[in-house]
Amino acid sequence: MHALHEVVHAPVVDPSSASGVFTLLWLVIALPLAGAAVLLLGGRFTDRWGHLLGTALPIGSFVLSLWMFIDVLGRDSADRQVSQHLYTWIQVGHLDVGMDLLYDPLSSLFLLLITGVGSLIHVYSIGYMEHDPRRRRFFGYLNLFVAAMLLLVLSENYLGLFLGWEGVGLASYLLIGFWQYKPSAAAAAKKAFVINRVGDIGMSLAIMLFFVTFGSTSFTVISASADRASTGTLTALGLLLLLGACGKSAQVPLQAWLLDAMEGPTPVSALIHAATMVTAGVYLVVRSSFVFDLAPNAQTAVVVVAVVTLLWGAIIGCAKDDIKKVLAGSTMSQIGYMMLGAGLGPAGYAFAIFHLLVHGFFKANMFLGAGSVMHGMDDDVDMRHYGALRKAMPVTFLTFSMGYLAIIGFPGFSGFWSKDKIIETALADNWLVGLCAIVGAGVTGFYMTRLMLLTFFTDKRWEKGVHPHESPKIMTIPLIVLAALSALGGVMLIGNWIVDYLAPVVGTPPHENAPLPAIVVTLIAVLVVAAGVTLAWFLVGKRDVPRTAPQQVSPVVLAARNDLYGDAINDTLVVNPGRRVVGGLLTFDRYGVDGTLTGGPVAIGAVAGQLRRVQNGFVRSYALSLLGGVLLVVLALLAVNLA
Repeated sequence: MHALHEVVHAPVVDPSSASGVFTLLWLVIALPLAGAAVLLLGGRFTDRWGHLLGTALPIGSFVLSLWMFIDVLGRDSADRQVSQHLYTWIQVGHLDVGMDLLYDPLSSLFLLLITGVGSLIHVYSIGYMEHDPRRRRFFGYLNLFVAAMLLLVLSENYLGLFLGWEGVGLASYLLIGFWQYKPSAAAAAKKAFVINRVGDIGMSLAIMLFFVTFGSTSFTVISASADRASTGTLTALGLLLLLGACGKSAQVPLQAWLLDAMEGPTPVSALIHAATMVTAGVYLVVRSSFVFDLAPNAQTAVVVVAVVTLLWGAIIGCAKDDIKKVLAGSTMSQIGYMMLGAGLGPAGYAFAIFHLLVHGFFKANMFLGAGSVMHGMDDDVDMRHYGALRKAMPVTFLTFSMGYLAIIGFPGFSGFWSKDKIIETALADNWLVGLCAIVGAGVTGFYMTRLMLLTFFTDKRWEKGVHPHESPKIMTIPLIVLAALSALGGVMLIGNWIVDYLAPVVGTPPHENAPLPAIVVTLIAVLVVAAGVTLAWFLVGKRDVPRTAPQQVSPVVLAARNDLYGDAINDTLVVNPGRRVVGGLLTFDRYGVDGTLTGGPVAIGAVAGQLRRVQNGFVRSYALSLLGGVLLVVLALLAVNLA
């Protein structure tokens, strides 16, 4: 049993007796939620200042989150957990669910990420959405997104988590389809919504099974008694939770929505990929460590899904010309690394969260940088129309470069520390898994270098009439802050700080004899990344780049361009069979059920219609009928007598 089981059900700190700031824990969620309510219900009256209110409230949540974080840093590790009961939410029979909040080392880091990076994205959006007539509504949706994610990570039970989980799904639907006048945006929003509902089925069933098994949905209750449940039950819970995580975090096989989600405004992409939605699945797995630690088969499933996804997303990123879709494939791959760390159990939980945090920095940096490029290129997303932008957009280039160096794992930058730790842990657990992680790092070096070359280097390939220019300060200042975090995020590993800080929640990593020294693993990873960078230089940097993508390509490139046929696979295995099943059910309902229920009345109606003709109102007809009846009676009597 890991440290979580000892700490979670220990007496928690009463917020009223703790530092005064923890009495305001609920306000962290309430501020952006109030902003969403004002902006979405206030009407045109709020148009003039709505974006300012929508930005100020998440900043307020960040200030509170930072205050709380500083407060807990001064405490002993066993005293860094605070719960707050707001009210009784559901009380039916044996089901008693409170609207309870849990602040601990894990949720504290997520609060800083969500509110900190989220606030920078809000500031950036002031400039990016300046001329959009529905800007106020956009900021209302952003506030709703942040509030839902905060509820997700602060809830003390799975039912409250699920409420935030669904809120994130709703907000993503509204934001991905924000420009719903574009058919592609409307279709992308529906696609994301439907695929996420598939994952939500897993979450719903898991919550039901939690209640049936433990009589509660509380993390405290479940973690304290998880070892009493059967291995089969725990495995089922782990697999159902994994299904939910695959939907939200775009892991195979529920990954197909993520690239289409780029149809939303660029700040939405940054928020989804860096601070909110796709990180939810990783949070769920790590928060549920008390289940996965006791279900090795479920842990193995997490590792398999993660390895497939990190390679899947990386391969897709190699063949895309849309700058945002390259970054989307990158997110899929990087979340795969996080899920891999989470699937490795106590040895990898802390490193999964470490990579999640630094990824939030450099991925928000690069998505907002991509938005800055689009801003200067008349919203063109095709990198084949870019080239030589480093001089025209120097701030965007320098800040984007910090994110690039971080994601490829350049020594000293944040991604170098976090991804290498996951690779080391994977190699210690299984050499094949570790080898796949190293290959993924090399592919990352290739596609990210390709993006840099196509965008900021090589020759100019600009469309006529396009005049690239730097973005305004309201957009570049967030880029500078995120660039600094991308470069310096690795400080969280100094003195093994993040591992020790998260130990009360996820346990202390066991001391294992690694097959290779850490320095050797690091050297191998750096050399593999360097090989990917070099390959990109020879294939892209030293060649002329055509302004249109070649049509004659290898089957591998064609598959990558088509997202490795993820949509085709879904259509073949799920959509088309589903349509046939639904069509058959409709036919059965129409002719079977409806026919059975309506057949009797229809027959009676037909008979009545024929009989109605006899009742015509003419006396001669009635006399004839009477005579006919008499004749029939006489004939019948004669027949009986003769017999």
